[in-house]
Amino acid sequence: MISLKINGLTFQVKGDISVLEACKFVGVEVTRFCYHELLSISGNCRMCLVETDKSAKPVASCVTLVSPGMQIFVSTPFVKKARELIVEMLLINHPLDCPICDQGGECDLQDQVKLAGNDFNKFCFNKKVVEDKSCGPLIKTIMTRCIHCTRCVRYSSEVAGIESFGTLGRGKGTEIGFYSAKYFQSEVSGNIVDLCPVGALTSKPYAFKARPWELSSVETIDLTDGLGSSVSVDIKKTEILRVLPKKNMSVNESLISDKARYSYDSVSLNRNSIILKNKTLVDWRTVLEENKVNNNNLFLIDGDSLSLENLVFLKSLCSLIQKEGFGKVRLVKSQLKNNFYLNDTYSLKSTLNALNSYCLILSSNLRLESALINVQIRNKFLKKNLKIVEVGLRHNSTVVPSRIISLNINSILKLLAGKNIEVSNFLVTVKDLVIFAGESIDSRFLNLDLLKNTLFKINPSVKFLKVNLLANTEGCLFSGISSVSKKELIVAKKVFLVNLKDTVFLRKQLLSVSTQVVFWLNPYNISLKNITYTIPTNSSYEESGVFVNLEKRPQKHLKSVFGFSKSLAQIFSEIFKIGSKIKKREYLYVKFFFDIIKNQKSFETLMPTKSKLLFFPSNFQTTLVFFHPLKSVIEDFYTTNIDTKNSILMSKCSQDFRKNSNNFE
Repeated sequence: MISLKINGLTFQVKGDISVLEACKFVGVEVTRFCYHELLSISGNCRMCLVETDKSAKPVASCVTLVSPGMQIFVSTPFVKKARELIVEMLLINHPLDCPICDQGGECDLQDQVKLAGNDFNKFCFNKKVVEDKSCGPLIKTIMTRCIHCTRCVRYSSEVAGIESFGTLGRGKGTEIGFYSAKYFQSEVSGNIVDLCPVGALTSKPYAFKARPWELSSVETIDLTDGLGSSVSVDIKKTEILRVLPKKNMSVNESLISDKARYSYDSVSLNRNSIILKNKTLVDWRTVLEENKVNNNNLFLIDGDSLSLENLVFLKSLCSLIQKEGFGKVRLVKSQLKNNFYLNDTYSLKSTLNALNSYCLILSSNLRLESALINVQIRNKFLKKNLKIVEVGLRHNSTVVPSRIISLNINSILKLLAGKNIEVSNFLVTVKDLVIFAGESIDSRFLNLDLLKNTLFKINPSVKFLKVNLLANTEGCLFSGISSVSKKELIVAKKVFLVNLKDTVFLRKQLLSVSTQVVFWLNPYNISLKNITYTIPTNSSYEESGVFVNLEKRPQKHLKSVFGFSKSLAQIFSEIFKIGSKIKKREYLYVKFFFDIIKNQKSFETLMPTKSKLLFFPSNFQTTLVFFHPLKSVIEDFYTTNIDTKNSILMSKCSQDFRKNSNNFE
């Protein structure tokens, strides 16, 4: 820590930070355009000028490091005059279209003109006009408004890993453009809208919809992947107009993925609002009269995207039906997955902070499976000499791996047996090794716990993080919900499909239950064969609940808008007429989960104990491994869960991605 003076007051700050960061640390606001916490420092806007005792001229505070005893003056008349001239120069070519600009009310340039601008202009030049660029269905460009802060250029290169934007021309002919003819295709491209300090880059779906002061916000979490990023949902009356990131340095920092930002249109489009029986309109009375509880077997097939409250209710429902003597009932998942706890860490930051020398990625395309984790690994890759080894299928990654091992599962067994000398050496010796495993590894090992514990036996300091695609996979494991088998599905007389995504695997499953009664409980209109009853439910934005992310962090998801359908608890309570019997038990379970949220450390005691550390047995290859190729479970980033699958915007992005569109079409 060093001592310095800011505006005559003495403060203690770190010795390796810039003057701007020091002022920000002590609460002194310094105006700027090009500086941003996530990006490298460029120092080209000159808006952050300050005076110091060590320089006769004003200096750019973002590129000037602090020194012991330095005196900094932020608001002297000389500094104010310099900022006034800079704002005046920026307004020479900036169009006066604030009334129709979507950035109005949230524009940094508006704020700076109000604080440091002048009420007259000494220049009488014709304003320069710049051709707009095409960035796809998500980003709208009005490049005449651009002030050349280069935030977008640095973001695309440093964070997104796409060398797309660049500075073209010199002097008054300078403009931001594309180096190539392709779209800015990135899984985190929407964050560039938040970075732009003016209205040059805005959200195309949000264009001309509302002003910021007309919106009300609900702070909640993202349910499109297993990370659970903090987001803010902006609503006008009863319609969701946009989703913005909420700063949370322990999870997503200040970024969110494109599907978290733009999949909200699924709430109002393609919604199922009527009850159908064999594609014929019926009412609730018909459903209740024709489906009285009997001694037939009943299965509730549930995905990993339901909240803990809904899972608890369904489990309570199953146990109560069996207690009343109505037959054997099980609550199962539709996915064929193993049921093992792999993630031990509570903090994603602690795992990423351990990335210093080596990183091993098993059967995962992190760019598609968890875009934000991929961004943070890329940040480590750029700042440190991080070596990355991948086992699996070669893919287009934004982090260049040091080595890619073949996609055969024998590769993993050779690593553990020490037969791959180059990689096995660092597996044993490196103290800060981090292993990221994709969700596809579930279907390759019969005993993932044995694999994980063998890794710990080889290197006790290794950190293992499994990347989940859905929002509540860890919650399903905690609830003890197992996978469904084909044999169990065939003997079931009634099958409830709860909030499942329409997939080829699901359609194959339905072919085996063609003679049974099948209930399709889903918020969206999807045409499937062999469905007896179609019942509408609420979407993820219309219900609140607790979700456990991939680092076992319980988070509360809040309702954003009111749904026009019934909740799962209401639907099943009416069908089985047991609402009053289950209400007390449901309340106790929900109270239990909220106690966990208040004391997250207690969540660790709820995890199953680790199995005994063992080396691989001699018959491991023949008894515990499926010899399928190792590859990512998804190929399309934009359609990974039920909400994104039914989003029009995500469908357009998926289409553009598959046909490799360019910005000259």
